[in-house]
Amino acid sequence: QVQLVESGGGLVQAGGSLRLSCTASTNIFDFNVVAWYRQAPGKQRETVARISGANVEYNDFAEGRFTIGRDIAKKAIYLQMNSLKFEDTAIYYCRAHTANWEQAYWGQGTQVTVSS
Repeated sequence: QVQLVESGGGLVQAGGSLRLSCTASTNIFDFNVVAWYRQAPGKQRETVARISGANVEYNDFAEGRFTIGRDIAKKAIYLQMNSLKFEDTAIYYCRAHTANWEQAYWGQGTQVTVSS
């Protein structure tokens, strides 16, 4: 069983930045697709950003503020979040899967709290 581990969450003031990281107990780069999701209290889980090969995709609210990428040295997928807003407060989850979905895993989540 592969374990995904998110880190980097915390409390930040509005306008600030955080950088989340997602690592795997094996190698995160073994997965074809890695995505960040988030879930705010009382709301459904939603996609934040996704990276697959050279392709990256962002939800509208993340476009221009968030960046997903690979940290080769740390063997991690990161999510750089800038210009954070109160409404970005949520638990952020990492999800990784192979192209055929034979392997698909969620991380345990990391809390991001943005104070207004």
